[in-house]
Parts: sequence; structure tokens; C-alpha cells
Amino acid sequence: MSSETFTTALFLITSIIAAGVLINAIFPVVYTMAGTFASSSHDSDQRMRTDFRVVTTHCTISGEATVWMKNIGSARLAAPEVAKSDLFFGKVGSFSRMAYNETPGVLNGWNYQVEDDTNGYWDQGETLRVDTKVTPVEKGEMMYFQFVLPDGVSRTEQFSVG
Repeated sequence: MSSETFTTALFLITSIIAAGVLINAIFPVVYTMAGTFASSSHDSDQRMRTDFRVVTTHCTISGEATVWMKNIGSARLAAPEVAKSDLFFGKVGSFSRMAYNETPGVLNGWNYQVEDDTNGYWDQGETLRVDTKVTPVEKGEMMYFQFVLPDGVSRTEQFSVG
């Protein structure tokens, strides 16, 4: 009888230790996965709420281009976020990444202005005017424009020099 009690106690202690080891091994993984899912969900939500549309474009033979875009998403973008965006511009098949520059008219640079800005944000319904400049081009030549926000949302437009 005492041997059965001893064996049962030994199995019970072993089961408790095994359960503890299992919990200590699995709990950090579950906790990390929950954090990853929450972060991924937040990023997806931000991308879904961020949206914009190219309204119109214009490029002269001197290589100066202006593109107007409207924020049609529910998220607003602060001025530093807009400045961190990537802008690709140039002739179709021969475009490059333009560097942000606060000074207007800089060759291979771009700057922006939020039309009717009252608070330093590109709010829903507001129009963003982007100006950039490349070397002179010929009338009728096709130009490539792509604007990529820091969260990866992008819009691409091809248009001819007018």
C-alpha cells in the first residue's frame, strides 16, 4: 500500500513539473505572437485608413512638373510624414527617386504645399500640391510619377508633357 502511495505521489509531482515546464515554454511564444498580431493589425488598419488620389498633373518642356493629390482616406498625415514620402519622377523608362527639398525649383528635388492648410496636417479632403523638376523634356513625351507614403500606400500616374 505504501508503495502505491509513493508511486502515485511521484507521478503527481512529475506531472506538476511537466505542466510547469510546458507553461514556461509556451507562454512567452503565445505572448510574443499576440504582440505581433496586435502590431500587424494596427499597421493594416493604418494602411486601410490612409488613401489618396492623383487629381491632375502638369509638366512643362522645361521639366517643371506639378501634381495635385487629394487625401480621400480617414487618416491625416503630419507635415514630417509627407516629407518622408518617396517621389519617383522622370521620363517613362528613365525615372529616378527625387530628394525632398524645402526650396522650390531644385533640379531632381521635390517639395509640397497643402492647399488651404490650417493645422500643419494633410487632412481628409485637402489637396496636396507637389512640385518637382527634371532636365528639359520634349513636348508630348510621356512622364512617370509615383508617390509613396511612409506606410507604403502609393499611387502611380503616367502623363504627357504639355
